[in-house]
Amino acid sequence: MIDATHRNTALLVAGCFFMEMLDGTIVTTAAPQIGRSLGAPPAAIGLVVTAYLLTLAVLIPLSGWLTRRLGNRVIFLTAIALFTLASIGCAASVSLGMLVGMRVLQGAGGAMMVPVGRTMVISRAAKEDLLRVTSYVVWPGLLAPVIAPLAGGLITTYASWHWMFLINVPLGVIAFCAAWRLVTDGPDSAASGAPPPLDWAGVVLTCLGLGGLTYGAHLVALPAPPALLTAVLLTGSVALLTAAALHLRRTAFPLLNLRTLGVPTFRVTQAGVIAYWLVCGAVPFLLPLMFQTQFGWSPVKSGAVTAFVFAGNVAIKPATTPLINRFGFRAVLLAATAGTTVAVAVLGFTSAATPIAVIAGLALISGVTRSVGFTVYSTVGLADMPHELMRDANTLAATSTQLAGGLAIAVATVALRIGGAFGAGLTAYTVAFCLLALIAAGTAAEALRMDRTAGDAARRQPTPAPATATRD
Repeated sequence: MIDATHRNTALLVAGCFFMEMLDGTIVTTAAPQIGRSLGAPPAAIGLVVTAYLLTLAVLIPLSGWLTRRLGNRVIFLTAIALFTLASIGCAASVSLGMLVGMRVLQGAGGAMMVPVGRTMVISRAAKEDLLRVTSYVVWPGLLAPVIAPLAGGLITTYASWHWMFLINVPLGVIAFCAAWRLVTDGPDSAASGAPPPLDWAGVVLTCLGLGGLTYGAHLVALPAPPALLTAVLLTGSVALLTAAALHLRRTAFPLLNLRTLGVPTFRVTQAGVIAYWLVCGAVPFLLPLMFQTQFGWSPVKSGAVTAFVFAGNVAIKPATTPLINRFGFRAVLLAATAGTTVAVAVLGFTSAATPIAVIAGLALISGVTRSVGFTVYSTVGLADMPHELMRDANTLAATSTQLAGGLAIAVATVALRIGGAFGAGLTAYTVAFCLLALIAAGTAAEALRMDRTAGDAARRQPTPAPATATRD
């Protein structure tokens, strides 16, 4: 059973996850105002987002080693404090350079905060409670990219951009006080023997590769990306990550333990979740853009309809666990990925003449399916994982998820450019949404490879009714 402390810790980590994800995207809507305030062109404000995402991608792989070295409590409390203080620094910034520097510090806090928190929650859970505690942690983070455009627009319209960072201060203080009371070092933390030596070769290869790939995605998303630099950076990053994978499989104490991929369920879900994150991260970016530039809607109307994705996330959450318990992880994941495929494809064929109720309904369905899909992905891979590999699996999962989140906008931008060059009577957005739907269809095909009994250890299956005695 999940006791009150365990449940409250899971909700604390969920709040931290929400803060981290919200700060990754909310700045975009305030780019013009920040640029005017700091005397920088709006295009340069993209560095504020990229610096944050790049720092997350680079430092998340180190979180597992740091907790072995210093313990959950020290790292988690330090991460919350660093994130909160860096948020104050962001609000106090008087130049673009200072703001970017503060965003790097904020990313460093986020890189430790959420993976360490997830490990604390998951490592304490019995297999049959894993689905429930994971759902506590996951769904608030899914809401952040959806409500960020609307929240950012409201803050910049009725206040100033500084408040996008200052709202983290009371939340951070509350989180720190709660963590001080709730978080202790578990048996798998620093106290259980000397930590393994740091894999320096893994750090260099992995972190440079992830950082280069994230920055390359930023260049791709620019209106006029520098072709040669982008190609060299992306090619070099892929080469570094390939070398990292070869090294991590051979070394005795790898920074990221790729041996966790030997668990079939975890291997299948890691392949699927990266593609699924790309789709679900791109849709909230493309929808408001299509509504405003293609349909001619106001930002308020656009944000209100996009918020139906948020409503779908929330509405389905009470039913997610019962659905999985009843039908199993594989069946629910197939339904979720197939539903995402259809909803995204149909959204691409909507127009200004389509009834708003239809568009809102499609956005609601996409929110429902993405919420269910991510709950499955976040749980089933760990449900079959041996306890001694749980920390390593969580760190690898956090790294791949963050990488996919950092690449989502670039994927959306490339899909839109392909759509613009496609012609044949289709709009750029129709082609872009269809390309995203093809990626989602690939995740459904990947889900078919999953064993029908995958994750059954984490399900609470109905107890069969006792047989009725018959009279002779």
